[in-house]
Amino acid sequence: MKFGYSDTCLEHETGSRHPESPDRLRAIRRGLTDGHGVEYIDAAASEPERIHAVHDDEYVESLETFCSAGGGNWDADTVVSEGTWDAALASSGLAEWTADAALSGDDGRQTPFSIGRPPGHHAVEDDAMGFCFFNNVAVGAQSAIDNGDADRVAIFDWDVHHGNGTQDIFYEQEDVFYASIHEDGLYPGTGDIEETGAGPGAGTTLNIPFAPGTTTAAYLAALSEVIGPAVEAFDPDLFLISAGFDPHEHDPISRMRVSTEGFGCLTAAVREIANDADAALGFVLEGGYGLDTLSESIRKVHEVFDGYEPVEPDESVNDAARDVLESVKSQGFDGVDPN
Repeated sequence: MKFGYSDTCLEHETGSRHPESPDRLRAIRRGLTDGHGVEYIDAAASEPERIHAVHDDEYVESLETFCSAGGGNWDADTVVSEGTWDAALASSGLAEWTADAALSGDDGRQTPFSIGRPPGHHAVEDDAMGFCFFNNVAVGAQSAIDNGDADRVAIFDWDVHHGNGTQDIFYEQEDVFYASIHEDGLYPGTGDIEETGAGPGAGTTLNIPFAPGTTTAAYLAALSEVIGPAVEAFDPDLFLISAGFDPHEHDPISRMRVSTEGFGCLTAAVREIANDADAALGFVLEGGYGLDTLSESIRKVHEVFDGYEPVEPDESVNDAARDVLESVKSQGFDGVDPN
């Protein structure tokens, strides 16, 4: 794979005890050290107009001023340092690169994966939250549309936390489809099944809130039975994955049970969805806070694109997860069909 990476993303300092630290990127790089075919691309940072396309002007200006003054605690969880501004622009720029590279034809072993930080999917239009400042995947999706490279973009978020920011930004847009699998009841408490979009965007939001302890089998069922058909019906030009690795069974801040091999299975599944929809495919890093599990899981994603065939789990979907899937199906997908 091609990995978007910038040393500038290390300049966002969060303190020795914060789970979203520069060590995340260092661990990923170490894990990929002897990987076959690994290539790194240092893309340009986002230009201001790209950020303003998805974020409120006053918020962006406030963040820049706060960073210039040395930073501090934006909120209880979201830490700002003097280097946060440049790191956030770099991380957002890497997501733009992912979208552009995918739409330019990079696929197979050249599939793009942005490993920038800070992450982005909690950043709403007018505020930072949940370790996130600029909504990277939203910037990438909107830039592809604004550039005229894509008419429609689908985003699938497999982070353990619901991507409330991505959902909010595109909730009333008909040209972006957002789907999320997340742990029910976990931060930030959004992502109910009934949240399906509004106005022109009615039916273009799909949420699957699974109970704690849900395993890989249910994730794969959600992809094959619900998300895959919905994405194919939406008919996107670009399919972006908000790839958070905190659903891992050994991640320190979640209770889901996706294995390292399971992330390989998810990767194979989204690749198949992209192929079926004839959509360009790219990945954008979100969460994942166990350094070993994060690096091992991203390596597994890379190996799938290098020819590895992951082994699907020999287990059934439990009753609780099956009930969630049936509830999601009952919502219907009116508005997803472009016809």
